[in-house]
Amino acid sequence: MVQLTNVLCAALIAAPALVSGAALPTGSWPASKGTVQLTAPQVVKAGTTFDGGMKTYERKGVTCTSQAEGGKADAVFLVEPGATLKNVIIGKNQIEGVHCEQHDCTIQNVWWDDVCEDALSIKNGKASSVSRVLGGGARYADDKIIQQNGPGKVVIDGFYAQDFGKLYRSCGNCKTQYKRHVEVSNVLAVNPKKAVTMINTNLGDTATISNLHVQSSKGDKTVCVWSKGVTKGEPSETGYGPSKSCIYTAKDVFLNEKGYNFSDLKRSLRA
Repeated sequence: MVQLTNVLCAALIAAPALVSGAALPTGSWPASKGTVQLTAPQVVKAGTTFDGGMKTYERKGVTCTSQAEGGKADAVFLVEPGATLKNVIIGKNQIEGVHCEQHDCTIQNVWWDDVCEDALSIKNGKASSVSRVLGGGARYADDKIIQQNGPGKVVIDGFYAQDFGKLYRSCGNCKTQYKRHVEVSNVLAVNPKKAVTMINTNLGDTATISNLHVQSSKGDKTVCVWSKGVTKGEPSETGYGPSKSCIYTAKDVFLNEKGYNFSDLKRSLRA
């Protein structure tokens, strides 16, 4: 756990290399084409695609309960295995956002206008399960944007995150714990409060990060935090930075290349 040196800082603000996959987000937010208020979660059946046409979807008569834990009945969308949810804006009047209750879902160009408890919860599944978050974005999350409770892998590509606690969290205290993996690429993260990713290294989790662009007006930004996952009580932080679990180098992370005052961050920036 070593502070970034000036050499490493310079590497972080060097011109970014070309990276395959989704395009890097620009930081712009999509305009809504109307509002739909649902009285119950909208189910996207296995093997189907729901295209929301860039309308805002939220729950009727529901307001955010902050960090009070909800359930699938509080979600706006329930996405089944093999299903795709695309071109949707999740409005602020909701609690749980989107649930992939059995993993293996695709979330494409989905935007959370004001995250409540979590934006996206990925549950159950198996070790070979893969869920994908392609494009889209989320903002104003007090804690997590994406939470993975089940085993398997989550791929996050081309995502925009603004004013958030953590972009991705491997569940720290689920009653049943698993080895989990996340791949983060082509992501623009603006003003993270805690970290971009937090994983349980004692459970064998990994986070693989490439072409991550972080913009922040505050210091002490962390890309990848190590945690000790538990089944009871609260998880504890055990470290941070590149390792066999947090897989990235200085060439994979770009800091404040769009006009923020980098000199204010040099002393407290963490990899």
